[in-house]
Amino acid sequence: MSAGIDDAEAARHRDKMAKRKAVQDAEVAGKTTLEKGLLIVHTGPGKGKSTAAFGLALRMLGRGKRVGVVQFIKGAWETGEREAFAAFGDRVQWYTMGEGFTWETQDLARDVAAAQRAFEKVRELMADETLALLILDELNIALRYSYLDLGEVVETLAARRPDLHVVVTGRNAKPELIAAADLVTEMGLVKHHFAAGVKAQAGIEF
Repeated sequence: MSAGIDDAEAARHRDKMAKRKAVQDAEVAGKTTLEKGLLIVHTGPGKGKSTAAFGLALRMLGRGKRVGVVQFIKGAWETGEREAFAAFGDRVQWYTMGEGFTWETQDLARDVAAAQRAFEKVRELMADETLALLILDELNIALRYSYLDLGEVVETLAARRPDLHVVVTGRNAKPELIAAADLVTEMGLVKHHFAAGVKAQAGIEF
């Protein structure tokens, strides 16, 4: 018996956890779909949307699968995640196809053209049956500024093959995309060091 825990307390805990397990087991047993390619959206004002997507990529790679990444908006800024995933060789197909954030380019036609090129790459990768997961980093931003046709994007993603998982990141996800998604997580902003004057740091932001 652990110090400070008497027999009665241990018994109550065991009974509580047994009931909890029964509820969980019943919930799992009620699921009828074994596997399904998911459309996942990470949105919201908080930090961690792309980071969470890349965590899923690592999990998929750990299962011996191949992953594709298409980055919208973001330019050729060297990031730690891109360098790390390069170690996986051709198991990761990585395409950074933005020209930088919108306030940097200040060129609508250029931004639209870059987003359209990136989405053509998305179509190409969706047709690659060796890929298990496709990350569309900052696609929500391209949709927010109407660089791409929202209806066309949602229709294309909804028509993905049954075993392909797709993750879309970026703030301000469109309601239509949220409605089409299987899993939506909104990252909330509680506190951010940037507001206190701390600049973006290697290994944290990039």
